[in-house]
Amino acid sequence: GHQESRDKAVVSTQSTGTNYFIQSNLSRCMLRNYVVRLLYHHTTRMEFTSASYPASLGALNKHLASQSYLTSLASPSQHDRTLVERLGNCCLKDYPHVKRWSSHITATRSFSGMSPAPEPPTPHQLADKKELICRNLQETVGEDRLDAVLKERDLKVYWGTATTGKPHIAYFVPMMKIADFLKAGCEVTILFADLHGYLDNMKAPWELLQLRAQYYEAVIKAMLKSLGVPLEKLKFVKGTDYQLSREYTLDVYKLSSIVTDHDARKAGAEVVKQVAHPLLSGLLYPALQALDEEYLSVDAQFGGVDQRKIFMFAEKYLPQLGYKKRVHFMNPMIPGLTGDKMSSSDPDSKIDLIDGPAAVKKKIKKAFCEPGNVTNNGLLSFAQYVIFPYLGKQEFEIKRKEEHGGNVSFASIEELTEAYRTEAVYPLDLKNSVAEYINQLLAPVVAEFQSKELKKLSSQAYPPVTTKGVKTPVVEAEIDISRIDIRVGRIVEIAPHPDAESLYVEKIDVGEAEPRTVISGLRHFVPLEQLQGALVAVVCNLKPANMRGIKSQGMLLCASDSEHKIVEVLRVAEGSKPGERITGEQYTNDPDKQLNPKKKIFEKVQVDLTTNEALEVTYKGEEMRTSAGPLTAPSLKQAVIR
Repeated sequence: GHQESRDKAVVSTQSTGTNYFIQSNLSRCMLRNYVVRLLYHHTTRMEFTSASYPASLGALNKHLASQSYLTSLASPSQHDRTLVERLGNCCLKDYPHVKRWSSHITATRSFSGMSPAPEPPTPHQLADKKELICRNLQETVGEDRLDAVLKERDLKVYWGTATTGKPHIAYFVPMMKIADFLKAGCEVTILFADLHGYLDNMKAPWELLQLRAQYYEAVIKAMLKSLGVPLEKLKFVKGTDYQLSREYTLDVYKLSSIVTDHDARKAGAEVVKQVAHPLLSGLLYPALQALDEEYLSVDAQFGGVDQRKIFMFAEKYLPQLGYKKRVHFMNPMIPGLTGDKMSSSDPDSKIDLIDGPAAVKKKIKKAFCEPGNVTNNGLLSFAQYVIFPYLGKQEFEIKRKEEHGGNVSFASIEELTEAYRTEAVYPLDLKNSVAEYINQLLAPVVAEFQSKELKKLSSQAYPPVTTKGVKTPVVEAEIDISRIDIRVGRIVEIAPHPDAESLYVEKIDVGEAEPRTVISGLRHFVPLEQLQGALVAVVCNLKPANMRGIKSQGMLLCASDSEHKIVEVLRVAEGSKPGERITGEQYTNDPDKQLNPKKKIFEKVQVDLTTNEALEVTYKGEEMRTSAGPLTAPSLKQAVIR
């Protein structure tokens, strides 16, 4: 008989169109497919538009809103394909979940008859594909399964990341491997495991799950763009899109009935935060990650070698639920800057993805990099797993002065490692080159995160940690140039300091009722006559400080070479008015009334202030200016701003 009667659904036809009122005891996945079939049944008979069947599209949209499109449409049918083709004429802006489903179907390549079956790969092609999939991995479990899949079709693989701490440059390691998977023709899914982040000892508070998932998606997409990876070849999924469904929850209960406490603890030992009295949520973590392999309909899972125990947990328990074993790919864990594992919880071991060039160089300078030591060397590891794959056929170049050996380049990580081991390459050589390449990788990410929207998302997803017992904590604003009150000033009076040979005492008009007294150490660098009447850039929210008996109420900004032998007062564009603020286009928040010297806010911002090749002062690459034009240095390029 008809599926309508079998599912106890009521179909009523009206003169103005067909409305479907569905009352079914089916699961949501089956019910959604039922709506699809009904829509298809009628679209084959007449012109289909979104205006023709508002109730039909509304019903489909409603059911799609509460479930994943991955579980039941991993292998879409010809009916699905035909319906999507007919929906191509519709305006779906009022049906966002139908639009999402349609986009997924369109991107899926598993329609029968969608394109002619490709020629089976030759043994040589299979070997090349497998080599690309497995290169730079520390371990692969299930090679026989991998071989079997590759003989039939392209591999489906997923990589998941719990949305907890802010991603750092070590995330480029899995991103490079994902690029390899895509080059090998794999279908790749990236899972933003928001629910896992909450279960791991509540590293991601429940109220921040959505915000952190959004942050991770934005930053990982920016990283992939930096590597030239086309995003249209990827699927992005949030764990809560499907992990709260009835089917998934039932499987969690099934697993909980067969998994021992010992196995759950052991599986999560390297990943879940270990405490004396663990919460039940941490014991569920490995089970959910194992089930993700089934519910994402993949052949393989990819992760760091620290995930190995969870992978073995999945190999043991998924077959007990009637699900197949998957292939497991494991990346090595690269050392951080301190020589240990790079971790978002250890600020000294990592570089943030939105760190500016100066901050990167500063952190790299502090990195553990013992001469001749090639073990636990985070810089060499990063070069091996990120920089060399990123360069492709280009060579790794070290730039240095002739007296230090001149420029040198390396075609492989083995050559670079041997040169470092024999001390033909010194720590400073390696540090400078790695910092340069990291800044190349980060430049598109940093640029992406200059937008107001992403700055707001960053501050919302990662609010400052508050002290227990404080009912209304003061939220610390993000540290950037907007915190600094830099204004145009005009020097109206200047004289040598009576008690210091290196200092000037200036009276500077910064748009207030009275000129400010500012002490500057420019006497040995700039003639007094050159400063009289000059427009200058003044930091106006530093805490006043006594300098040889005279209180200074500000600081002149200057450009300096790295050895501090040449110092130049910055030039403010003609036409600027005293009191006008100097800042970047993206940094328009109100400055602090007075900077807290203990927090060293100016010092943290200063590392990203520099001049470019056009002599313009920039902060994280963005031009600093007034309404009349840019702030510039007279002659110093790539200069430090003090």
